Amino acid sequence: MTRRVAILLLAFTATCRAQDARIEPLWAETLTGLDDKPVAMQQFRGRPLAVNFWARWCTPCRDEIPDFVRARGKFKGKGMEVVGIAIEDKAGPVAEFAKAYEINYPVVLAGDKGIALMQAMGNKRAGLPFTVIVDRQGRVVASKLGPMKAAEIEAAFQQALK
Repeated sequence: MTRRVAILLLAFTATCRAQDARIEPLWAETLTGLDDKPVAMQQFRGRPLAVNFWARWCTPCRDEIPDFVRARGKFKGKGMEVVGIAIEDKAGPVAEFAKAYEINYPVVLAGDKGIALMQAMGNKRAGLPFTVIVDRQGRVVASKLGPMKAAEIEAAFQQALK
């Protein structure tokens, strides 16, 4: 691991401790896919996973999405998955947004459940964007309230894949 990645990971992990992030509340949820069908979040359990809460109107969210797209492409072959949870309730506009941003990972809608789910997962402020990253055993290895930079995303993905 390079010195830069190690420093970013240390800073990122410190953010995780401050957030007191948890993943368990996610597994109990069934959210809505872009096809308006239910998606049981339990299906993502047992694999390295980045859960990114966002909204179309959130500028920092829009800024970090291309970095998640690139990182997912780079790490998918190693088993890393990303799930975008839109704090929205209409699939059509979110699907159009996902296509325009060339999102290459599953996107689900949380609608009214989104704020409560973020809070249950450790984001007491309910701010966006909010990301939680877990390893195969379901341990939170990183979390962040606020936008992530590409190097932070990659460092967290590497930690999740260990």
